[in-house]
Amino acid sequence: MFDKIKRLGTDTAIYGVSTVVGRFLTYILTPIYANVLPSSDVGIVATVFSYIAFLNVFFGYGMESAFMKYRSTLEIGSEKQNFTVPFFSLTVSSIVLAALMIWQRGNLAVLAGDPSTYVQLVQYVAVIVCLDTIAIVPFASLRLARKAKQFAAIKLTSIIVNVACNLLFLIKYHTGIEGIFYSNMISSAIVLVMLASTIVANLSIRWNAALYESLLRFGLPYIPAGIATMMIQVIDRPILLALTDESTVGIYQANYRLGIFMMLVVSMFDFAWRPFLLTHAKDPDAKQIFARVLTYFVLLMTGVLLVLSFFIEDIVKLPIFWRHSILPAEYWHGLAIVPVVLLGYLFLGVSNNFVAGIYIEKKTQHLPANTFIGAIINVAANFLLIPYMGIMGAALATLLSYAAMAVGLYFVVQRFYPIRYEFGRIGKIVLAGGVVFVLSYFVRWESFEILWKVALLVLFVALMYWMKFFEQSELRAIARSLTRQRGDEVSSSVSSTNGFSEPK
Repeated sequence: MFDKIKRLGTDTAIYGVSTVVGRFLTYILTPIYANVLPSSDVGIVATVFSYIAFLNVFFGYGMESAFMKYRSTLEIGSEKQNFTVPFFSLTVSSIVLAALMIWQRGNLAVLAGDPSTYVQLVQYVAVIVCLDTIAIVPFASLRLARKAKQFAAIKLTSIIVNVACNLLFLIKYHTGIEGIFYSNMISSAIVLVMLASTIVANLSIRWNAALYESLLRFGLPYIPAGIATMMIQVIDRPILLALTDESTVGIYQANYRLGIFMMLVVSMFDFAWRPFLLTHAKDPDAKQIFARVLTYFVLLMTGVLLVLSFFIEDIVKLPIFWRHSILPAEYWHGLAIVPVVLLGYLFLGVSNNFVAGIYIEKKTQHLPANTFIGAIINVAANFLLIPYMGIMGAALATLLSYAAMAVGLYFVVQRFYPIRYEFGRIGKIVLAGGVVFVLSYFVRWESFEILWKVALLVLFVALMYWMKFFEQSELRAIARSLTRQRGDEVSSSVSSTNGFSEPK
């Protein structure tokens, strides 16, 4: 079991290289936007990208998940048919939907609330979403084939291009927010060029109507579920805009994005997790493996949460961008929302773990109700809390909705795919993390602040050992892994030395 989970960790690490590096490069744009654009423009960009998130759901209509399910099992049709049918469907539908958006750009701009600002942006958004949708199935194919390195290379290249174009358009040519959308269109187009070989290699000339019907039956429930998920993730921006102003949305967005490192862990895990669970679904110890994965995931995420919560303020205030801090001083009062955002991402990651039973048993019809409950909680909490708590209210609303979605999904899935999760061990993680976080909040050593925070992290690990969180089998497996790695290094060193000293 440990070796299987180790392979999941290896794939996660490969996806993580591109994700971490790529998202870090992308995050560089946040301080650039904050220092180059007015906070009101940052708010406009945040609002438009929240609309893009909703459009992605409609354009994709669950085909990514449906493709991965049916391509992994080949219940209907051949491998190439399982690629061609969803790819062709998404290509045609996305082109039609993008054309409709451009045709109705005036009316859509009015719905967005500011025709003079949004009418031109609608065209860019239509092209971006169309290009990204066409790339969905090729990217999913690479993930399912465990071609993590190729996947990572393409993703990383597109992000580097995006960042470079942003710098060019914003700093050199001063195009304003339109330059941001030019950059996204260019990078999305380059992605399709790089995926061309994958697309050509997997295309078939034979259509399979039965397969298409099954794909739609599996995927369409993801539309309401996806809408609800997007409501949880981004609806706070439009609500915050309605209740405050664009400047407040910009400050909220910039600080919310500081949770990017937690989001990275969730994203790179999810990239590896779905192919992993489908691959091992029929293993006799599958449920035990899935339970152990959740335990390790919560441990990792709690560690990330503590590190970021302790040091994010120090990082943000460092003058590293041409003597500018990551965020200008006018944004600093929003730093208080960061731990709340991080905890929300932790619950999102837990939900991703619980979804295993949904995939394996093909019970996607249960997703919409659960996610809509989370969405309703999010919307209601935003309207209730923002007037009294401002941006903290928006962050708390997101946290509440993610937590509700995780709890609801657990009880739903347990009815048809019961797993005995290690809640006793997870409780120890929560207890140790809670003790350390409370100490950091109420006990301050101004003169030795950094050392005190490091000591608290050490205390977290010490508490885990004291509560006997780690099992002996895990400690032995870790020791064997480290010993094996050291043995390989020694062997490599000896071989290298022998090769150097051997006469020609």
